[in-house]
Amino acid sequence: MKKLLTCLFIIVCVASKAQNADSVWIKNNYAKKEVYITMRDGIRLFTSIYMPKSTVELHPVLLSRTPYSCEPYGEENYKDYWNSYQKEYFKEGYIMVKQDVRGRWMSEGQIINVRPFNANKKSKEIDESSDTYDTIDWLIKNITNNNGKVGVFGISYPGFYSTMAAASNHPALKAVSPQAPVTNWFIGDDFHHNGAFFQMDAFGFYSAQGFAFGVPHPKPVSVAATSVGYPEHDSYKFFLETGSLKNLTKYTGDSIAFWKDLMAHPNYDDWWKARDARIATKKLQPALLWVGGLFDAEDCWGAWNAYKAAEENNPGKVFNKIVMGPWYHGQWASNDGTHHGNIQFGSNTSEYYQQHFEVPFFNYFLKDKGDIAQIGEASIYITGANEWKTFMQWPPAGKEDQAMYLQQNGKLSAEKPAATNSFSEYTSDPAKPVPYEEGVRFNRTRTYMSADQRFAATRPDVLVFKTDTLTNNMTVTGNVIADIMTSISTTDADFVVKVIDVFPEYLGYNDVDIYAEKDPVNPYRMGGYQMLVRAEIFRGRYRKSYENPTAFTPGKIEEVKFELPSIAHSFKKGHRIMVQVQSSWFPLVDRNPQQFVDIYHCDEKDFIKSDIKIYHEINHASKIILPVLK
Repeated sequence: MKKLLTCLFIIVCVASKAQNADSVWIKNNYAKKEVYITMRDGIRLFTSIYMPKSTVELHPVLLSRTPYSCEPYGEENYKDYWNSYQKEYFKEGYIMVKQDVRGRWMSEGQIINVRPFNANKKSKEIDESSDTYDTIDWLIKNITNNNGKVGVFGISYPGFYSTMAAASNHPALKAVSPQAPVTNWFIGDDFHHNGAFFQMDAFGFYSAQGFAFGVPHPKPVSVAATSVGYPEHDSYKFFLETGSLKNLTKYTGDSIAFWKDLMAHPNYDDWWKARDARIATKKLQPALLWVGGLFDAEDCWGAWNAYKAAEENNPGKVFNKIVMGPWYHGQWASNDGTHHGNIQFGSNTSEYYQQHFEVPFFNYFLKDKGDIAQIGEASIYITGANEWKTFMQWPPAGKEDQAMYLQQNGKLSAEKPAATNSFSEYTSDPAKPVPYEEGVRFNRTRTYMSADQRFAATRPDVLVFKTDTLTNNMTVTGNVIADIMTSISTTDADFVVKVIDVFPEYLGYNDVDIYAEKDPVNPYRMGGYQMLVRAEIFRGRYRKSYENPTAFTPGKIEEVKFELPSIAHSFKKGHRIMVQVQSSWFPLVDRNPQQFVDIYHCDEKDFIKSDIKIYHEINHASKIILPVLK
């Protein structure tokens, strides 16, 4: 035992020394410089630059523009990139640059959230593309030993700034990778999905959770703003007891400008349309690699749709590819891509992405090194099958739309209903909304996107439809269409449609011994698991137009048809496909009062129950349309 302990001590010491040696490698081989770069209107942006000490060769520049801080500040303080995959760029000799965007942290000026792109700027007019252009121009002219080639990348909000960078079309900008890019905050990203307000993310981002993003920025600061914070740690209880949205506004006060903007623009008006980042995807010149996660709870919509817009706006003119993996928001940049929640992939998909897609992409376009043959038009991970597939286009040419009809008695099948006057019914009660995930939660989780839905299936206000056991694999690649025929007893309602993979009762992994006194690993039992593959909400008032909402006529049968973000999933033989339909998804999404009123300023008395019928009859057949890969 003593020898064993001695050996373990030696191993730990050696490993510790190796780790320490690795962690100082960047400091030994790179010099850090902090500068202010002046924009065309005179505003100065704080920029942190890591420059290789080696002068043997010229080095490319890799830039990230962020509203989330260039910390640590101080030229003597180095960020620990060695524990990130970005160490590969340091080993390749890149000049690594990070910049606080206008109006954030140590930069001057005023931030305008998702600042509209201006394609016809005059004189000293600015937008995020011009700030990128001016930054790149300064870097190329002032940083020694650069090779004249620049790349830009970023995740989430920095993904938005990456899209804007691509639109700058600076001649030195050769490659851009917008990753989970914020693209449209009304239709599909972050704060709204199909007009429904994602209150947890919006309130958390602008008021609490340590972001306090909307706090005024009168001068550059190197410390985070004070958060409003939550008075309690049960988010369901907090949002329910707070009541209507105007009561949340009381928490934010008068200083959070963008929160007030959210409350002032309930519909898809010109203010929102100007903030659609797809406007900036015309006449692009740099190579583009769009990246996203199938289980991204924040910006799944943006990656798919910004790629699509760039493809349509620049047909055959630029290198424009997409990579979509089985990840939560930003997981592809982490060290562990082996699983999402309880769903196991059997390999490190994040590491695979880094080694086969992102690093080769920048090396090829910025260093003329290697090749990009492995980067297809659409490199997509198929969950369920747990394998990467390459497609010549997205959605794939080989897919065929297949209608699956909601039937009597909770059935789901390809047969069109033959019955008349057939419907399923539930009562949506705003006082007892359906939770988005099981258990008591504080922050919005990132794993709800693949979480077990059995908790919801037992509720009387959730309709459940499922197929017979599949006798063959069914792979679905593309956008699912929900086509719901409904009548409601009120003048408005939300509709949540979930597509679920029901696992066999006797699954081969995570079989739990229910009689065991202790289970140190505590695996989740996967037998009968109802895996959420994709879910989306639609605010019923927008069924005809996002710009001009219309009330329902109580009792009148109407169609509510909408698109769910793309999926890439294989429903395996022996599994079942399930569809759940409900009218609340709380507190992820704000409650619909179920009356045609101003939701952002209404009172608690305006929230009423609604009796909702979903029809499955010959003349009013509700269905989902699955893009099945042939």
